[in-house]
Amino acid sequence: MVEPLHAAARRLPLLTLLALLLGVTPVRAEDERDAAFPELSVSMSKDMPEDPVHWMLLFDEFEWQDQRDDVLAWDAHAWIGTDRNRALLRAEGEREDGSTMENRLELLWLRPVAAYWDLVAGVRMDTEPESTRNFVGIGMQGLAPQWIEVEATVWAGENGQKAATLKLEYELLLTNRLILTPTVETDVYGEDDEENEIGSGFSTVKAGMRLRYEIRREFAPYVGIEWTGKFGDTADLARSNDEAVRDAHVVAGLRFWF
Repeated sequence: MVEPLHAAARRLPLLTLLALLLGVTPVRAEDERDAAFPELSVSMSKDMPEDPVHWMLLFDEFEWQDQRDDVLAWDAHAWIGTDRNRALLRAEGEREDGSTMENRLELLWLRPVAAYWDLVAGVRMDTEPESTRNFVGIGMQGLAPQWIEVEATVWAGENGQKAATLKLEYELLLTNRLILTPTVETDVYGEDDEENEIGSGFSTVKAGMRLRYEIRREFAPYVGIEWTGKFGDTADLARSNDEAVRDAHVVAGLRFWF
C-alpha cells in the first residue's frame, strides 16, 4: 500500500533528527545543485584549460624498393604546436647506393580553417646531387568526401619557377589490423628546367598500393607495389638522356609513429 503524502511529510523531521544523532550532516538539494553546476566566471575561457602543445613524428613510408638498384625511400611528417597553430615538417626522398638522389624538405605553418581542412604555408627545398632549388608556397590539406586524404600546394621558385603538388591517399580497412592504402602523387611545373630534367606541364605521377598489418597502431610492417611515370616534356628530356620514363617495382617497409 502506498503511504499517504501527509504521513511521509511527518516522518521527514524524524529522519533529519536521526541523521544528526548519528553525526551525519544531511546534504541539501541546493548543495548538490551547486556542486554539479559551479558558477562560471564572466569569461568562460578562464575556466577552461589552456590550449596545450602536442607533437608527433610519423614515418608514413620507410621502405626498400626493388628498382634497378636497391633504393631506400622515406615519406615522413612531424609537427608540434596547439590545435590552432602548428609547425609542420614534411620530408620525402630516396637513397641509392649510399647516396641521396632526391630529398624534398618542406617547413610549413598550419592553421585550421574549416572542419577537416587546414591551411598550410611555408618554404620548400629540393636537394639533388648536383643542384638545390628553393620555393615558397601555400596550400590546403585535409579530408575530402569519402575520407580521401588530400595534400595540395602551389609553389613559386626563387628563379620564377612555378609548381604544384597534389597527393591523394585512402585507407581501406580490410580488418581491424589489415589495411590497404592506395596513393597517387603528381608534380606539375610551369616552365622547363632542363638542368634538372624537368619539363613544363605534368611532370611525374607516382601511384602505389601498400598493404600493412598493424601489430600495434604505432608499428606496422607493409608490402606493396609502386608505379612511377614521367610525362610531357619531362619524359622527352628523360628519353634524350637514355633514361626510363616508366617503372614499376615492389616495396617493403615499416610505418611507425610516436
